[in-house]
Amino acid sequence: MAEVLLKNISKSYDSQNFAVRDITFEVKEREFVVLVGPSGCGKSTILRMIAGLEDISSGDLFIDGQKVNKLPPKDRNIAMVFQNYALYPHMTVYDNMAFGLKLRKFSKEEIKKRVAEAAKILELEPYLERKPKALSGGQRQRVAVGRAIVRKPKVFLFDEPLSNLDAKMRVQMRTEISRLHRQLEATIIYVTHDQTEAMTMGNKIVVIKDGVINQIDTPLNLYNCPVNKFVAGFIGSPSMNFIEGKLIKNDCLRFRSNLGGLEIKINGDIKEKLKTYKKDNICIGIRPEEIFDSTPSKENSYAEKISVKLDVVEPMGNEIFLYFQIDEQQFVSRIPARTIPLTGSSKNLWIDTSKIHFFDIETEFTIT
Repeated sequence: MAEVLLKNISKSYDSQNFAVRDITFEVKEREFVVLVGPSGCGKSTILRMIAGLEDISSGDLFIDGQKVNKLPPKDRNIAMVFQNYALYPHMTVYDNMAFGLKLRKFSKEEIKKRVAEAAKILELEPYLERKPKALSGGQRQRVAVGRAIVRKPKVFLFDEPLSNLDAKMRVQMRTEISRLHRQLEATIIYVTHDQTEAMTMGNKIVVIKDGVINQIDTPLNLYNCPVNKFVAGFIGSPSMNFIEGKLIKNDCLRFRSNLGGLEIKINGDIKEKLKTYKKDNICIGIRPEEIFDSTPSKENSYAEKISVKLDVVEPMGNEIFLYFQIDEQQFVSRIPARTIPLTGSSKNLWIDTSKIHFFDIETEFTIT
């Protein structure tokens, strides 16, 4: 396996408008790195430049210490798994997996050995004589992964490989790809717009917006310490709640929303920093799980009570999502599924104010 290094990589199709700009990050040997962001943010373009399917406008790309900007895709020793499987419909599973090896003039014995090894890892042995039309979506995707495995490449590239699968199959394939990473000790770069995939699979996540990297970090740090409002809202499901208002700096530091529907005391480690914050206007972010419905213990002095009217109640099995409005803005709370409140009813909730995130309104950067 190999390391991959991108240094100030940019891609422009007309020398003015950039698909991606100044992309710099490192993928260490045996690391599983996920590129995540909304559709059209440039993550697939980055992957295609690594594969050699897109030219690099500026910057340098290194694979295993070798600069490969001008190196053809076939000479980079990289295997790519696409969203649409890209299987040959007239070939059997065996022939699909063996096709690349045949082109490279491997011996029949070596091809048979490699296909057998990959089929065993992916549990495809019973299907080797079938054609793709006789397989499920998940099985077809495993064949596409198997075709990559038999090449024994330095780096695996995955371009949204699970987006065509149903929800249950996506969960299963997430587990299989993660297991495969551990089993092969592979270097993997994985592209997705699904932040749940990113959080559950990656050792390191690169969050991209409008062709620019916003943050590179571990899943836990991205969730707990987002650098800006975009990352805070993109990572986490349901998304973080946001509301703008003013800091009231008197005897007790407080936040009051612009229309006065929310006023809370500010507690925790951020309190002293906000006392010296020069601006009065501010945006706060609250995770849905930090708005709870159980009466807080006496020790939890950071809990502030709010009374709301429930617009929508969504039972999710082991938890419930409660939707309500504050200052005409939609909020969501995530609570355990003890009893199901009625839509349209009033309910008391509590906010853990020590877990609130604070953002500069103009720059949208986190205030920490």
